[in-house]
Amino acid sequence: MDQKMGTGFLFFPADEGVIFTREDLTSEQLAFGDTCRDFFDKDVFPKNNDIENHVGTTSLDLLKKAGELGLLMVEVPEAYGGLGMDKRTATIVSEESVSQGSFSVTLMCHTGIGTLPILYFGTQEQKEKYLPKLATGEWMGAYALTEPGSGSDALAARTKAVLSEDGKHYILNGSKMFITNATWADVMTVFAKVDGEKFTGFIIEKGFPGYSVGAEEHKMGIKGSSTTTVNLDDCMVPIENVLGEVGKGHKIAFNVLNIGRWKLGAASVGGCKLVLKYMVPYLIDRKQFGKSLSEFGLIRKKIADVATLSYVAESMMYCVAGLYDDAIATLDKSDANYDRKSIEAIEKYAVEASIAKVFGSEALWQCVDEGVQALGGYGFSAEYPLEAMQRNARINRIFEGTNEINRMIVPGTILKRAMSGEFDMMGEIQKVLGELKAGYTIKPLGDWESGTYRDRVNLAKKLAIYACGVAVQKYMADIKDQQYALELMANLVIEVFAMDCAYKRTQQILAKDATQKIPSYLAGIYIAEAYDKMLMIARRLVGEIADGDENLVGKYQKALTRFDLFAPINTNKLRELVATHMVERGGYALK
Repeated sequence: MDQKMGTGFLFFPADEGVIFTREDLTSEQLAFGDTCRDFFDKDVFPKNNDIENHVGTTSLDLLKKAGELGLLMVEVPEAYGGLGMDKRTATIVSEESVSQGSFSVTLMCHTGIGTLPILYFGTQEQKEKYLPKLATGEWMGAYALTEPGSGSDALAARTKAVLSEDGKHYILNGSKMFITNATWADVMTVFAKVDGEKFTGFIIEKGFPGYSVGAEEHKMGIKGSSTTTVNLDDCMVPIENVLGEVGKGHKIAFNVLNIGRWKLGAASVGGCKLVLKYMVPYLIDRKQFGKSLSEFGLIRKKIADVATLSYVAESMMYCVAGLYDDAIATLDKSDANYDRKSIEAIEKYAVEASIAKVFGSEALWQCVDEGVQALGGYGFSAEYPLEAMQRNARINRIFEGTNEINRMIVPGTILKRAMSGEFDMMGEIQKVLGELKAGYTIKPLGDWESGTYRDRVNLAKKLAIYACGVAVQKYMADIKDQQYALELMANLVIEVFAMDCAYKRTQQILAKDATQKIPSYLAGIYIAEAYDKMLMIARRLVGEIADGDENLVGKYQKALTRFDLFAPINTNKLRELVATHMVERGGYALK
């Protein structure tokens, strides 16, 4: 097996291989992130009220300003007026595009699902026509997939496309709903079934006959973004605006969503860190019972927990970006199909993309909730930014495929690839079963240098393989219908990836500077508690599988005791060290 293959993290020891980390960003990439953050802080956030209330052309004007700064053209090739930069750069741009939630959605929809379908699947003529305008912000992009009767089940779409009698147009009829940027969009990727059967992508311009949009939705959050229905009533689309191949629209939809999931995770990292920026100064200044709130243990725990989730999520998102770039780097740039092959090259990381989306969105929700709680009544007040952050954060677990759907993708994709022979899953299961009989030798307790955290990550991988293997052996082909089990399997794999990214990044930081202890505290908190969490998840999974059968319960319980080898770690002591550091720095900082 290749360590760089999709889900390779599950099968290789934690101390093997190197991942890309935020510390590896170049000065140019960091400067680009600074430009994006400054734009949001100085140009976007001050217009918060105008954005939220859809005043005039505020969002459109800001998008054009973003275009002038180069923020819309990061991934667009130079040949089409872009910068042709890598996914690492796109990650820091996504991370820094968060201080105004509504406009963040507007911008990221435009640069992501609004632009990338044409980049990756468009013809030369389509790219030349649309990408330069999208890269500068002259035109705004959107993406229309969801329908009243088909959300997560995208292929159940009912929008129909029929070829006109003269063969020059496809005539589209149907409606799309919850379409971001729809009111402002000049061009969008729309999906319909040719002759009611062949799921296909189309590029539609706002001036096409039969195209219209509905009224703005009234939403819980991201109120300043545009979200409407799109109506197609005998909409005339030139045949040259078919995107990709007729009947192959699913390749566009699912591959572009993979990119969107990772980017959403990256933006979530920025949100997590922003919570600390708002939390810490308030908690230092606010006095109760004669001392600063930042001195109280349970408040310090919140500070440490937000910092920990920020660090782990950050480790994960830059790791995924590195995997993407490494896969693309193997391609020949002179190949006429380079763009298409790029999206195909990173398709193998669909599991990592789904994990990034789930972990990032749930980390952000937890961080914002802790921030609101720490501020008490002020956190609930609309005068403070955390109130809006919590409302805005809720959509992230629904966007880009619900977290439930993405949890089904994780084990489903792994098992599908195993069955296709990409890797020997059953061989890995048998290997773990053999190791269980012999028992594992680990370091049960100690500091970071002792190896106990490394051993926890490595044994977590074995535990996930064992528990998932038990489920596969129980349900066999029917496992696709066992959603309770699949969710637990997904949660095990998600925790493994999070632990592995945090461990590898921390080791790489310490290799360069052994005095930099904060990363080891952050990773230590997460790894120790995640391993205990995995044991509980595994017990629930085998409990479901055994279903009261005493022989099976005894068999599985005996196996799980062989994984329960580690002594408890005082993670609250680590939290104290983390909280002290974050309070001293006034927010998220590793040094």
